[in-house]
Amino acid sequence: MTQSFEAGALARSRRLVLGEILARNARRRPEKVALIFEDQSLTFAELDARVNRLANALANRGVTHGDKVAVVMFNRLEMIESYFACQKLGACPVPVNFRLAPAELTYLLENSDSVAAITDPDLVVGVLEAARALGSIRFVISTGPVDRIGTAAEYERVLAASAETVPDVVVDEDDLAFLMYTSGTTGLPKGAMLTHQNLVMNTLNWVTEMEATGEDVWLSGLPLFHIGGVNGILPFIYLGGTSVITPSTNFDPSESLRLLEKHKVTMCYFVPTQWQQICSLPEVANVDTSLLRRALWGASQAPPSTLELLTSTFPSVGIVNAFGQTEMSSNTCFLKADDAIRKMGSVGLPAVNVEVRIVDLDGGEVQPGQVGEIVYRGPTVMAGYYKNDEATAQAFLGGWFHSGDLVRQDDEGFIYVVDRIKDMIISGGENIYPAEVERAFEEHPAVAEVAVIGVPHPRWVETPVAIVVARGSERPAPQEVLEFVKGRLASYKKPSSVIYVDALPRNASGKILKRELRDEYESLFSGPDA
Repeated sequence: MTQSFEAGALARSRRLVLGEILARNARRRPEKVALIFEDQSLTFAELDARVNRLANALANRGVTHGDKVAVVMFNRLEMIESYFACQKLGACPVPVNFRLAPAELTYLLENSDSVAAITDPDLVVGVLEAARALGSIRFVISTGPVDRIGTAAEYERVLAASAETVPDVVVDEDDLAFLMYTSGTTGLPKGAMLTHQNLVMNTLNWVTEMEATGEDVWLSGLPLFHIGGVNGILPFIYLGGTSVITPSTNFDPSESLRLLEKHKVTMCYFVPTQWQQICSLPEVANVDTSLLRRALWGASQAPPSTLELLTSTFPSVGIVNAFGQTEMSSNTCFLKADDAIRKMGSVGLPAVNVEVRIVDLDGGEVQPGQVGEIVYRGPTVMAGYYKNDEATAQAFLGGWFHSGDLVRQDDEGFIYVVDRIKDMIISGGENIYPAEVERAFEEHPAVAEVAVIGVPHPRWVETPVAIVVARGSERPAPQEVLEFVKGRLASYKKPSSVIYVDALPRNASGKILKRELRDEYESLFSGPDA
């Protein structure tokens, strides 16, 4: 027995990586249903076998340890298969938002150094065009028939021609499991390098905090290119539970409610706007959701009215706010059911294995009740930004990951998000936190949604402006709304203008794209007559 073989055998016996987690449940619970999507389902044994086939097909086409493979898909079973196939090779999947414009798609494929892409029939044309423009994409696989897509290989034929044998690759816990791009709400997207250890530890955190078991059935309204979508499914792959995948376009609250009943869902996640729609359905009282025990929300702040509606609609269900960000793999704080009403508006307490400080601009800790930036340390912190040493160094000043989130902590340790640092408005030397102003507007019965941004001002440098979506067809006069919030805010925080719009721009996770709003409206206030 050679020394190299012994070292390899030792590495295999000690590892806990994503591909091995799937393989374990294929051995332990082969007939248990792992994934459901529409009228399709896969047991753990079926899922693992298909993952092995795809992994071997990628290897046969030259994909090796450390290579990046773009996954550009709508939610579907093949998306999960593609992730695990890459990870079993020690390659790194790059989830790509299917809504990206051609130039944005090309940027991500180039920046990530992707050598291949796996996609859908409805998206393959754009992927092939980007691949031809770059020249670095060696091949494209599509889940659609070959005769419709020409130069791409057909997914099912690729699997049929490959073996089910386990790929003979040693994958290390420090190898990249995902290159997950941030939403780019403040500039070009950055690739957060997430390792197998990052994702395994986040999964263990989630399981511990949510008290999940292998008998749970999970359903999420998030897209699977989003870190929240991925991290909703991984705990149930780990435990041997079942995950229900929902379509990633045209959210249908009635269908979501039907799926909760049909699949006897015990845990689910929707963003606040989705929960608002579900809870407003007339039929919600007649649908059997008696097995539902956890209802999670996150990704964006929820108005108090939405949280009150959620708790009254599902009074016996534990309501949980899951808070985090891509660079943290992703969950950092949970507001759990016992405190959901008592601490409404909080994101809760730090997750197990996540160390937290709240600091000022100089890195010194602030006192309870004071606003500061929340910074993190622990095994779920990303390995850095891909090919961006400058951004990585800036993010890790002082040896802690700087989140960019401004928060305050009460005397019991519960954390409240005030705003993003980059969204903060400085008017006449005073700090204004848009989220605080938005909460005042949301108390007005005619305001459905609001985003507050800073625009140029000749005297104060910046001034807040409220971009409002009205509830219903009636739009109150701007002055009426401003008078309403006047008694709820210090005078310097009150917006100088109200602008009505039909809808606010959002990214796939439901976050309002304030950069787009600033780009659109800053010019209205920066001219010579402003």
